[in-house]
Amino acid sequence: MKRILFLVLTPLLLAGCVRSSASYYIDGPAHSLSVRAEQEYFWNSDVVVKLVAAHLPDCQRQFPMMTLPLAAVKVELYGAGDNVYSVRVGKQVMRIETGGCTRLTEPTTEELGQRLGAFKLDAEKKLVFEQDANARPAPPAAPASAR
Repeated sequence: MKRILFLVLTPLLLAGCVRSSASYYIDGPAHSLSVRAEQEYFWNSDVVVKLVAAHLPDCQRQFPMMTLPLAAVKVELYGAGDNVYSVRVGKQVMRIETGGCTRLTEPTTEELGQRLGAFKLDAEKKLVFEQDANARPAPPAAPASAR
């Protein structure tokens, strides 16, 4: 009886948890940057944030970022051209090259690029990407044969 009660109540313990992701499509779903926010338990007020770079079929890679309070989830996205993007969470800045899904050195202010928008939790605790109104997409990288 206790086992059945436990099995019935377990989903209720997970019901309030945040498990959401949102994507910024660079060149369709096969070439994108996604942010994942995961809250382990509903009583925990922290969210683990991860960045996923994808340039399929060549690569897909997940980069752990940091653990944040639920109310402070805001990941800013910047584009610097040539498939180079930077994400900023608080004081942490990570620069990614999406052609090979590689992490680059931390960018200087000049290397950060143009702000494209931000990933945020909406009122329903769903992660969304809000594009800046004046953001222009970064120019596409030159074909590999032209480099």
